[in-house]
Amino acid sequence: MKDVQNSQDNRNVDIQKVGIKHVELPLVVQRKNATDKVVYAKARVCVSLPKDYKGTHMSRFVEVLNEWRSKKLLGVDIRGCLEEVIKRLDAKSGELEFNFKYFVNKEAPVSQMSAPMCYDCAFEGRIDNGKYKFILGVKVPVTTLCPCSKEISQYGAHNQRAIISVRISYDESEHIWLEDLIELIESCASCPVHPLLKRQDEKYVTEKAWENPKFVEDVLRDVVVKLRNHPIINEFEVDCEAFESIHNHSAWAYQKETKN
Repeated sequence: MKDVQNSQDNRNVDIQKVGIKHVELPLVVQRKNATDKVVYAKARVCVSLPKDYKGTHMSRFVEVLNEWRSKKLLGVDIRGCLEEVIKRLDAKSGELEFNFKYFVNKEAPVSQMSAPMCYDCAFEGRIDNGKYKFILGVKVPVTTLCPCSKEISQYGAHNQRAIISVRISYDESEHIWLEDLIELIESCASCPVHPLLKRQDEKYVTEKAWENPKFVEDVLRDVVVKLRNHPIINEFEVDCEAFESIHNHSAWAYQKETKN
């Protein structure tokens, strides 16, 4: 049968990224102090396409993902999977990203009752001319309490739920657990968010936030300092959005850094 994708194209346009996204599949996630977990994930996978080729072979992306899934290495060996994609598509660069929900059992601060807490997470691998980079991403919900509101009010202060989104990169010879990254991020807020709170827990978290007021700028700076001082992390990106309770807009701060 005629292979139209391999036919010549004369428009002189190299395509930087072409592939497939929103591919639903099971992903193996390694957990701290526990057995591996299979989670539901959505994948995005792409490669570069030289100007001479009309199109890429979309089915080959799915073939490689399915092969790695059957070997139970999808999510464990992202580099190997991506290298195979690039080889099959005869490309010079490629990207492979998985977005998934990750559950961590979390105890309430006083009653110590436990319930699963859900976090949006991402694994991403990039290869460009043979150089590999891994990126770990997580979105962590937290509580912030406004220092200005506390200062100027006779009683009370407005607080809100915020989302801290962090993406980090580090050498593939190293390892950072999702659980540890989540804990680091939560420690920078006025107070963590919990899935289950009894009355004594609610009293605790309310007072903890009151004693630890933070602007969105404070939260961002605290996260940045901890990531700067982390011995393994090479690059990081932090996005903090507070869904204001007394305004019809969000407060937002962002920082991206590469260590020397």
